[in-house]
Amino acid sequence: MAHLLTPGPPALAQHMIRMRLALMRNSLRGDNAANLYTGVSAGLILAFATIAVAVLWPAYLPLTLAAWLSGWIFGPILIGGGNEALRPEYFSMLPAAPGRIAAALLAGAFAGPAPAVNLIALLSLPVYGWRFGPAGVLIGLAAAVTTLVTMVMISRVIVALIGLFVRSRATAAAVGVVVGTAIGLSGNGWALVVALGGTDTTAWFHVLFRVLPSGWGVAAIEAPWPLALAILAASAGVIALLLAVWAVLLSRRVVSAVRGGVPPRRGTPRPFPTTSGARLTAAKELRAWWRDLVRIQLLATAFSFAIVTPLLLLTIGTWVMVPFTGLIAIVMAAATSANLYGADGTALWLTLMTPGAERADVRGRQLAWLLVVGPAAVVLSLGGTLVSGQTWAWPWVLGLLPALLGGGAGLVVLLAVTSLVPGTDPHKRGGNPLSTGADESAETGLAWLMLIAVPTAALPTAGAILLHPWAGIATGVLTGALTAWGLGRIAYRRLENHGIDLLNLMKHGPAPQADKPTTADLPVQHRIGVTICYTIAWLPLFPQGLVPMIMKIFGIETRSWFLALHLPPVWQWPTIIFMIALGLLMYGYAILIPIRLSSSSATS
Repeated sequence: MAHLLTPGPPALAQHMIRMRLALMRNSLRGDNAANLYTGVSAGLILAFATIAVAVLWPAYLPLTLAAWLSGWIFGPILIGGGNEALRPEYFSMLPAAPGRIAAALLAGAFAGPAPAVNLIALLSLPVYGWRFGPAGVLIGLAAAVTTLVTMVMISRVIVALIGLFVRSRATAAAVGVVVGTAIGLSGNGWALVVALGGTDTTAWFHVLFRVLPSGWGVAAIEAPWPLALAILAASAGVIALLLAVWAVLLSRRVVSAVRGGVPPRRGTPRPFPTTSGARLTAAKELRAWWRDLVRIQLLATAFSFAIVTPLLLLTIGTWVMVPFTGLIAIVMAAATSANLYGADGTALWLTLMTPGAERADVRGRQLAWLLVVGPAAVVLSLGGTLVSGQTWAWPWVLGLLPALLGGGAGLVVLLAVTSLVPGTDPHKRGGNPLSTGADESAETGLAWLMLIAVPTAALPTAGAILLHPWAGIATGVLTGALTAWGLGRIAYRRLENHGIDLLNLMKHGPAPQADKPTTADLPVQHRIGVTICYTIAWLPLFPQGLVPMIMKIFGIETRSWFLALHLPPVWQWPTIIFMIALGLLMYGYAILIPIRLSSSSATS
């Protein structure tokens, strides 16, 4: 194949584009196709909405384009370094300079739906330029191309930086903090905007969103034509600089020897404690939590999100979430730990080859998870309640804390053995140390399921607190202990009975079953509907339904972005009930439609 790629840059780019398109074409099956169609549909809606902003609200176009840029920046970070179809390691033996390989990989990066959708969104620039005459339209067209290339190059450089420099606990934790902060801003960034809106910051935002690479096109359209040409030339120079930096990063990444974890310590390794059973497994798991960069990053994501969310609300003087910082951290930590066995790869065979080790393995993993998450969650919960001065929250914090810890410890191991998502063995991970090689959509589904299941485990405690505030403490301790013990028992019994099946799943992936239809066998319209429902059902159920219901019960006056609380009092409870029912119906559709169609296919 080398002789095909050596002729020159055009041939390199052509072959990369063909390979990228072939990979995408061969992967468009089942759920992957439904996810792609759903993502492209949502992207097109946002792209045409961006053009509408340029027509109806042109002052907000730089802000809208900055949101597209943030997607290219934070997208690779949120999915563990990006989903690279064409990895640089594949072409390390080709007789071509790093710059040529980088340019060809860049061409291959444009062979996909995301750049095409983004280009449609960037057509808002010539639409905006129409206000400035034909010259503005021409400058807008040129700026759309340069802005798209700049955004893609920034994303590629970020992926390369992650793959090269995230080689230590500190850098993995830093990436986790960035991810958690980004998620917190996406959910509660409105509070920061409201807080800054009270000051004279319009001029500052006007300059900021034009200084960002996404705003250079708007700045060029608004500038006199000599300055506009200078801005476009500077954009081309930035693209060339980013390409050169990317080529250097790719060459260093390919020759890097470290893969997927902290380098082994020098000198004599620490011996394991002289113990056995669950304690020995817990010791092994604690070392995994300390050394595995993926686990470190996910744990930092959970706790940074839990801390950033109340801090953002503090900017508008709302202290109600501060006592629950530790509880948020528990739920998020459980969501990021839902694939414990899948992240370990085929190391499961060590447990299966040891007679009677399944129980100790499950209990040890539960104990290690509690030791990693529990102390920090307790400190955040007690400290947050003390600092906030919200004395009414003490029964809720003291009751829900043990209930959520126990529920998380039980559900983490239960989902790990019942809904395992196969991943790459840690020592075989590629140049991207924060990618487990598992299906990101499946892991995201597990995380969403955990976000629902863990709070559900604490519902008996919440009910007891509503009946009598301090009775919830005993109920929480009892609920947490029973949940951790009972779900852990189910988990290790399943591991005893189906351990070989899980190992085969890890090694070979899910086996096709011709007589058992799956979600991938659904008609395209139902696959898209199920994906959309799973994606947005949480919006009406939680932030627009359950949260305002709790705020109404406790008399909290903050309305923020909850629709029901902005309506007249006579319509608030009906709206809350409608939102909860809508969310439940969407989840019901997503769960029951595949079951119904599968059962009808089986009987026909």
